[in-house]
Amino acid sequence: MTEPEKTHARPAGLPGPPPAGASALPPGTYDGSTVLVTGGGTGLGKAIAAEFAQLGAGLVIASRKAEHLKAAQDDLAAIGGGRVVTAECDIRDSERIAEVFDAATAASGLPDVLVNNAAANFPVPAEDMSPNAWRAVVDITLTGTWFMTREFARRHLAAGTPGSIVNIGASYAWTGGPGFAHSAAAKAGVKSLVETLAVEWGPYGIQINGLVPGLVPHEDMTEDIRDHLDRQREKAGRQPALRVGLPREVGWAATFLASPYARFITGHTLVVDGANWQRRTLVSPPVSTVREQLGRGAFGDGAG
Repeated sequence: MTEPEKTHARPAGLPGPPPAGASALPPGTYDGSTVLVTGGGTGLGKAIAAEFAQLGAGLVIASRKAEHLKAAQDDLAAIGGGRVVTAECDIRDSERIAEVFDAATAASGLPDVLVNNAAANFPVPAEDMSPNAWRAVVDITLTGTWFMTREFARRHLAAGTPGSIVNIGASYAWTGGPGFAHSAAAKAGVKSLVETLAVEWGPYGIQINGLVPGLVPHEDMTEDIRDHLDRQREKAGRQPALRVGLPREVGWAATFLASPYARFITGHTLVVDGANWQRRTLVSPPVSTVREQLGRGAFGDGAG
């Protein structure tokens, strides 16, 4: 008789996180603090703001679109029971940013924490990218982040007070991002700001860190990116963790990085993606061009 064939169950992957409503930090960690979140009306920005609210923070949420702000304001106020100030703001406009900080300071005091979450992105072959497309993504993602960061720091430097900044980044700041040349270049700049400003402003009590989410599906993803994900089967099975991330996991990381418990951490970028950005295969798959992946025709045939 032959030995019965051994069967092996598929690995379970990394376990899931604690349930929604759990806190990664002690209750009241942010009591008396004000946190400003750009792009805080939707998606991961809203999820991050929610975790700060649960820990006692007053919030200022900024968005380019006024329609995103009212619903988010009501939802976030219900979570934390505290004040939620909203501000319509295009972060490419440095004068408007100054007005937002003025209003936030008048309502809740100078924000203690800034989360630079607002960004722009869409997949496109580099050769098809228009000058306007390049400028829009770079100006919002990099220049806008810089304008917000500078305004926050200048006000804390003038007041002689400490502060904390969290920049939302992307793993292709290290690796490059085929199909996302504009965003990858901008996010590399955002990562460089983290490393540069941590040294420059550390003596004044201002810390700055980066936070990179992995695949964290949410209802506010752009149509282009959602369409791309919808074409992929078994999204969880494509991650080393064998699951995708949850928005609250990004929020927990943000609240830690900006907290008193992370004051000696600065200039660091934390990747929260289940090791997906470090994945390598023993045998490389066949090369597929960005145009093919996006379902576009050959360059110059009128389909681009």
